[in-house]
Amino acid sequence: MADFEGLADGVIKGEIEKTVDLTHKAVDEGTDPMDIINKGLMKGMNIVGERFKAGEMFVPEVLMSAKAMTASMEIVKPLIVGGGLPSKGRVVLGTVKGDLHDIGKKLVGMIMESAGIEVINLGTDIAPEEFAESVKEKEPDVIGMSALLTTTMLSMKDTIEVLEEEGLRDKVKVIVGGAPVTKDFADEIGADGWAPDAVSAKDLVLNLMENK
Repeated sequence: MADFEGLADGVIKGEIEKTVDLTHKAVDEGTDPMDIINKGLMKGMNIVGERFKAGEMFVPEVLMSAKAMTASMEIVKPLIVGGGLPSKGRVVLGTVKGDLHDIGKKLVGMIMESAGIEVINLGTDIAPEEFAESVKEKEPDVIGMSALLTTTMLSMKDTIEVLEEEGLRDKVKVIVGGAPVTKDFADEIGADGWAPDAVSAKDLVLNLMENK
């Protein structure tokens, strides 16, 4: 019997070696890959999300948890029939033009991936035109823009304007986040949503995709 509790615990504690060992063991025992993900890895990551939201865990710890989960997912993914997880939807993430902050966005991406969302990370310093291009090429359900500087927040507004100019705005939902970004600002620039942290961002995206 696979040690689902141990897998969840490994993810919660960010113990990469332990989580990977238990994943290999579960695979060798013939455990269903989706059970490994849902009953072990995801269970642990959901607890991490709750603790992070409650202020009981901090970004470095959550990153370690996400790394442990990602390492185990790499083992399990090839075993899933069809070679891929059933995707709940696709999200393009990017830090806006003039801003090079990456940690928060990476964390958002990891949490979303752990919830079965396909994530395309454009990186940092992304111009409005690049976001628009990604909508044409990748056809995401949602675009997530991040900013950590008040001076770069206006690039979010520019991006939404470019999407409107190019007739793409109604094809994609737009969410924004980052330390200085508020719900009022999101409403003001015409975004579809705002999230104060990575777990809320994941919930927001799932909600937007369900109600598309």
